[in-house]
Amino acid sequence: MIDVWTARPRSTVAAWIDSLLGRVSMSRLVVYALGVVAAAAFLLSVLGSLAFTPAQLATTLAATVVTTVALTWVCARVTRSRPQPDSAVITGLLLFFLFWPSTATGDLRGYAAAAAIAAVSKYVLVWRGRHVFNPAALGAFVVGLTGLTGSVWWVASKPLLVVVIVTGLVVLRRTGVAGVALTFVLVSTSVVIWRLTDSGQGFLTALESAVVSYPFIFAACFMLTEPLTLPPRRRSQLAVAVVSGVLAAVPYAWHLGSWTLSTTPEAALLAGNLLATALGARGVRKLTLVRRQMVSPTVVELTWRPDRTVSFRPGQYLELHLPHASADARGLRRSFSLASAPGQKELTIATRLPPRPSSFKRSLADLPEGAAVRVTRIAGDFLLPEDPAVPLLLVAGGIGITPFLSQLAALSAAGEHRDVVVVYGVSHPDEVIGTAELVRSGARVVVISRLVPDSLPDGWEYGGADRVTPEVIAHAVRDASRRVAYLSGPPAMVSDVRGALRNSGVRHIHTDVFFGV
Repeated sequence: MIDVWTARPRSTVAAWIDSLLGRVSMSRLVVYALGVVAAAAFLLSVLGSLAFTPAQLATTLAATVVTTVALTWVCARVTRSRPQPDSAVITGLLLFFLFWPSTATGDLRGYAAAAAIAAVSKYVLVWRGRHVFNPAALGAFVVGLTGLTGSVWWVASKPLLVVVIVTGLVVLRRTGVAGVALTFVLVSTSVVIWRLTDSGQGFLTALESAVVSYPFIFAACFMLTEPLTLPPRRRSQLAVAVVSGVLAAVPYAWHLGSWTLSTTPEAALLAGNLLATALGARGVRKLTLVRRQMVSPTVVELTWRPDRTVSFRPGQYLELHLPHASADARGLRRSFSLASAPGQKELTIATRLPPRPSSFKRSLADLPEGAAVRVTRIAGDFLLPEDPAVPLLLVAGGIGITPFLSQLAALSAAGEHRDVVVVYGVSHPDEVIGTAELVRSGARVVVISRLVPDSLPDGWEYGGADRVTPEVIAHAVRDASRRVAYLSGPPAMVSDVRGALRNSGVRHIHTDVFFGV
């Protein structure tokens, strides 16, 4: 099917990058990113730019990764659960970058102990299906506290800085939490700069030291922002970033008998994990499939009954965990915007089935009624303003209409009558879904499609065109500049329409990207 939003070539690099990143799971992407950093470290070691040999790197890497993968497999067998090899490799790679590379048996024993602690923690220290602590940070913290070995975070070195920044930005682009990582880096580096300048160093020297010699960038990109340990709302995530950033940079030393708790990045991350749990990270729930129906030629709607009350806000998404055979690179988890309003006994999601769907979507579409899946996360900040007087412009591309259906249904249930214009782009008029809810909301709806619809509900308009342009916005929504805009759809559509809205004078724009495979 031709995408209505991509009738012309995708001209923006950002849209191309988003589409490319969407082809692999989040965990697989992190494996690739950390693998690039590890490969760069080996190359720099060969060239003599790092203070250790390739043999030291190789033995340390083997100690952390092999131990983590092996213990993960054992724990999965004991708990009769499915092992997560990507997650195990990520933990092993993270630990590899934390400990000084060595071939000494005593050092390797300590590194393996940290890896074992990290692997076991994923199955023991779990709260409602989510990690209480970042496993790698916990492993490094415990072996450091007990004196088995100590972390040095050698990844924070000038030769690796560019590689860490580039791969970290790739990961943050995919997770969408760059602001959280940036907050942590700004807070921690600011504290270090203040400390160093207060002791007599020049500002530029202190800045270089804070950026190059401290592992704040690596910790922010690859550990602080781990989805399974972040709270669900952005403001809570920022609070975690601030607290962790301060604790990572402020010197302290507490003596607990023979143990000494002092300033380390891993201790700061663990404190942030505890705060995230306290701020209400929502955990695992079981959903039972009640019914499945095709609501358009390419979109399937799935209705679920939760095992207990599910609390969410309109516009948020849930993450489903669906183990299945022959899983592809997209993995076993996928996020879907909730299409139903809060307070209902059943939850509804809808997803587009492309011509060549991922193994996850094939398995999801083939689930029989009565089958159960797990929800591992409910989160998101794609929320409408609380002030009912704010005029809204909701722009959806294809399946991107789903969060708006939840939001409009919630407004209808609450009896709220807001000034809402919905611009709904589809590749074919048959692809329009949620008609009843859109009509019930009373919103003004403008359909954008290459083909003229045979009929539209009363009050709806056909906006023509094949995609949203500044001219389409100006013609269909003449007062767009006074509205708060929300965009939901595939990466290219979101990128193009954001620019179109900016050109039309819209200044407040919120986005939600659907990768759709």
